[in-house]
Amino acid sequence: MSWRAQIRLGCAAAAIALAAEACGGQASLRPDPDEFRLTVPADEVSLTFQATDAHGLAVSDLKADEFQLRDDGKPPRRILAFTSLQDAPIRAGILLDTSESMLRDIAGNRAIANRYALQLMRQDTDRTFVMDFGFGSNLRQDWTSSGAVLSTAIRSVAPGSANPLRGTAVIDAVFRACYYGFGKIDHAASGNFILLFSDGEDNASHTSLAEAVDACQKANTAIYAFRPAPQGANHSTGPQMLAELASKTGGRVFHADESEAEADRDLRTIVAEVRNGYRLVYKPAELKHDGAFHSIELIGPDRVARIHVRSGYYAPER
Repeated sequence: MSWRAQIRLGCAAAAIALAAEACGGQASLRPDPDEFRLTVPADEVSLTFQATDAHGLAVSDLKADEFQLRDDGKPPRRILAFTSLQDAPIRAGILLDTSESMLRDIAGNRAIANRYALQLMRQDTDRTFVMDFGFGSNLRQDWTSSGAVLSTAIRSVAPGSANPLRGTAVIDAVFRACYYGFGKIDHAASGNFILLFSDGEDNASHTSLAEAVDACQKANTAIYAFRPAPQGANHSTGPQMLAELASKTGGRVFHADESEAEADRDLRTIVAEVRNGYRLVYKPAELKHDGAFHSIELIGPDRVARIHVRSGYYAPER
């Protein structure tokens, strides 16, 4: 079954689940653990990161011995691999929130996504897919290297197009994109990221934040979110959730209400970071198989002003 069909099946299951709950029945979209199990070495951590200098330019000639790595405050037992991803091909996913709270922002978000597809994606090496989501999610365009095809898919995204029922499932959409999209391709030799356009309002997900982050980490995929400015007095937890998704996967959060020039600058920053990164694989000194979150600290040499790296990872459970 293709991941397009799997996403549609997941959306149908979500609708059935909510309908069953409304009728007093018991149904759930929550994935079967065996269906979504990823097979990886239990005692190895794969880490993708980017380094920039004081001018914000990528530093692309670093060596493994120039870094200090701490996993829960302890140096690793062993560095297994250190690879430069200089000028790497990109694999990107564009996720557009079309739920009710995002109605005023959809046109602007489509414009930003279009600029990436038509101006920054390299059609000879890069590939991208497009999803929209609300209560459920739709795969508008599977992996393609055609900017024109992507632009057509982006323009087809309409308000409420993924809302068979009321509600927004941001985390479910991120999980599906990372597991079904990035998790099913060879992501080891590319720079991988998601452009997530959303306010972070989530009231319908059945997948946990930890599960979504774990799926993206295992697929070496960073989340870069474009968030609209809140309207009036807003006590939403959406901004905090987006910040956590970004920090735990090595991405960032940008404002979607910026000028065209500022949005272009943000997109170019993302592409430069992802295309000129590093991949490091190591064995932690002590890895407890407890499913807990373990913090990562990476310190570079003086010529590196900033390292963009995820804040940690979830340890596997036995």
